[in-house]
Amino acid sequence: MPTYLTPNRHGYSVRFSQFQPDRLVCATSQYYGLAGGGTLFVLDITSEGQIVEVSKYEWCDGLFDVVWSENNPDVVVAASGDGILHVWNSAVPEAPAKTLKEHKKEIYSVDWSQTRHEQLVLSASWDRTIKLWDPEVSSSLATYLGHSQLVYNAMWSPHVPSLFSSVSGDGTLKIWNSKAQHKATMTLKAHDAEVLTCSWSKYDENLLATGGSDGLIRGWDLRSLAIPIFELRGCEYAVRRIQFSPHNPAVLASVSYDFTTRIWDYKASSDPVETINHHSEFVYGLDFNNHVPGQIADCGWDSLVHVFTPKSLKSLSSN
Repeated sequence: MPTYLTPNRHGYSVRFSQFQPDRLVCATSQYYGLAGGGTLFVLDITSEGQIVEVSKYEWCDGLFDVVWSENNPDVVVAASGDGILHVWNSAVPEAPAKTLKEHKKEIYSVDWSQTRHEQLVLSASWDRTIKLWDPEVSSSLATYLGHSQLVYNAMWSPHVPSLFSSVSGDGTLKIWNSKAQHKATMTLKAHDAEVLTCSWSKYDENLLATGGSDGLIRGWDLRSLAIPIFELRGCEYAVRRIQFSPHNPAVLASVSYDFTTRIWDYKASSDPVETINHHSEFVYGLDFNNHVPGQIADCGWDSLVHVFTPKSLKSLSSN
């Protein structure tokens, strides 16, 4: 299992490139994100199975999330604790990033539109707002208000242009149409706790899931939001990030403050099918590799980035 140490930096987010199967980027912070600066590490998995640094980007505040551009294999957008978005070209590491500053507090989530219909970025912030950006333009295109507490995560639908979801410390999941910025089109109380993460199914445009500080993962059908269509139990502490598999419609992965990465099959059981304990601190970052079935990356506060194929997903990699 390839592992990379981000020395004196604590991992918050890791993402595989959509263009290069063996490339990933990791957003990190000093001092657990409470003080100090942050570093983006662009990493490659070598043919010998090692993880090596390709380039890096330093900032004076912590970096909490990062996403690859959908139209340029070298460009990433990172979110920092001072409310700034950084648009950086990893192929020209010495060149300064373009910075976009409108948020008043930490940006905790950034996502690039996936339908290829438009090249747009969402940022979600502790200032309780979500902003819409064209990375080529210096000011935001829209601001979405509606959450009464900090917004942890905003994610584009992979199926429907202009549709996105958001989750918040106020316990709600909201569904938005980016063309109608006045208010959310749907709102539901998703957890009796803070909701830290959401993920859309890659196979079903009406299905998405939420993860909360109550340790629960819940699945929701947009056509009937009265009750969750599944509830997954097993995380001992807050669920920090979840993601549906791009290769199996029933599989999700999660990372948690209980130091675990878990694999779930929501059609088979409400319990995890596999629990991976290879971190010694909170696990924050998680991503599936679209190019390599079953392969996952995770990162955490123990400064480790792991790239691995869980035993329960080995059959995917051999198909």
